[in-house]
Amino acid sequence: MNWAFLEGIGMGLVLSLIIGPVFFALIQNSLENGFRHSIFMAMGILLSDSLYVLISYFGVAFLAENPYFKVLLGYFGGLILIGFGVFSFVKKGMNRPSTGGIVPKKVRRRKGFFKGLGLNGINPFVLLFWISVAGLVNLKESYDSWDKTAYYLAVLLTVFVMDLFKAYVAQTLSKYITHSLMLKLNRIVAVLLMVFGVRLIGYAVNQHLLL
Repeated sequence: MNWAFLEGIGMGLVLSLIIGPVFFALIQNSLENGFRHSIFMAMGILLSDSLYVLISYFGVAFLAENPYFKVLLGYFGGLILIGFGVFSFVKKGMNRPSTGGIVPKKVRRRKGFFKGLGLNGINPFVLLFWISVAGLVNLKESYDSWDKTAYYLAVLLTVFVMDLFKAYVAQTLSKYITHSLMLKLNRIVAVLLMVFGVRLIGYAVNQHLLL
C-alpha cells in the first residue's frame, strides 16, 4: 500500500480524535435523530473539510515553489500544531451537551448535513489545521502529486469513517463518556499534535539548512 496513504490514515485518526463541538454535536445528533440522520451530518463535515483542503492546498501550492516560503510555512504550521497541542493539554475538558429533558422534534436529514457543514466550516481552527497539514505535505520532497492526493484522500476518508463510527456507537458509549475520560483523550491528542508539530519544524530546519 502507498506509504503516503498510510501516513494520511495516521493523521486522519489524530484529527478524528480531537474533542470539540463537532464531536459532541455528532453524538448528540445520533442519540436524538438516529444513525441514518447522522450520516448526512458526517457528509456535511466531510464537504467542509474537503473545501478547506482545496483552499489550503492550492493556496499553499501557489507559493510552494519559493524555498523560503516553504521554510516559513514549516515553522508556522509546526507552531500551529504545537499550539493546538498545548491548548488541548491545558484545557479542563468539555461538558457533554444536554437537551434539558426536552424531547426534540425530528428534523430533516438535510438539516443534519448543513449543521455538520456549518459547525465545521465556521471554526477557524479547522482551516488553520488544514494549512498546517498542507505545510507538512509540501515539505515532503519524496511526495509526488499522486502521493499528495493519496495522503489527503486517506485523511478525509479516515475522518469520515471515524465520524460514522462515533455516530453508530454513540448510544453504547454515551454512559462511558465522562469528564475524566474527555480530559485523558484531550491530553493524548495534545501530545500527538505536539509530536506532529515538532516533526514539521524539524523538516523546516532541514530545509533552512539547505538554503
